[in-house]
Amino acid sequence: MRRYDFVTVDVFTGTRFGGNPLAVFPDARGLSDAEMQALAAEFNLSETTFVLPPDNPANTARVRIFTRQYEMPFAGHPNVGTGWVLRDRAMDGVLRFEEIAGLVEVRVAEAGTTIAAPQPLTLGVELPVAVIARAAGLEPADVVASRHPPVQAGTGNPFVIAEVTPAALGRAQPDFAGFRAGLAATPALGNRFALYLYAQEGAAAVRARMFAPLGGTVEDAATGSAATPLAALLLQLSGAESGAWDITQGVEMGRPSLLRTTARRAADGIRATVGGGCVPVLRGEAML
Repeated sequence: MRRYDFVTVDVFTGTRFGGNPLAVFPDARGLSDAEMQALAAEFNLSETTFVLPPDNPANTARVRIFTRQYEMPFAGHPNVGTGWVLRDRAMDGVLRFEEIAGLVEVRVAEAGTTIAAPQPLTLGVELPVAVIARAAGLEPADVVASRHPPVQAGTGNPFVIAEVTPAALGRAQPDFAGFRAGLAATPALGNRFALYLYAQEGAAAVRARMFAPLGGTVEDAATGSAATPLAALLLQLSGAESGAWDITQGVEMGRPSLLRTTARRAADGIRATVGGGCVPVLRGEAML
């Protein structure tokens, strides 16, 4: 029987049983793709990470990220949590993870763990307000399109980002049929329709919720790879050179999370970071 150690951590929180839980396998050598996928499904968390030796010895590790159903090119809370778990491997407080979307730099400090998204902001297809409203169980009037239309955006992993009224954010509920209809009506989305709703609560404070029911995550407690394109988009709209936003997520799920984001204009576009705290929860071994 083969045994593989794992740990779980709650990410983007300083309180156990808050934030977004993550399972990490610090040494996944010998696991097949199918076994990694099966383990991720068994843990039944939004993501599970598997740490492997890097292809380039100048980097810290190769990190593979699996949802319950498929592998991800990049994700936020898995990188923050995995960085926290592997913090003893940091050189001058920095870890470098090789991932499908590119190299992810992770900075570990007493105040929290911060990652830099591997790609600058990219904007894709715009979606009609009616599509967003149906998918989120809202009325079209609940969707705020005065600053920007609902738009697919990413910094390594694409999300549909839409602003809604503060009251609407609290009562939003994912409608599976609405998500399927929206995906069918928008071929440019490919096979992924992950919806990140947000409401501004001041110049530097945002509340958010993320729904991806067709991918197995009805709602996510903290979505770092959606927070980074949101920060980048907010900076683009502001016209400023840099900015910072605190994003609160997971409140409606009973798992409040705080994601601290920054964005800045760079030579290749708008770059963003996201960071937060982590709390260890479980430790054990998987038997295969």
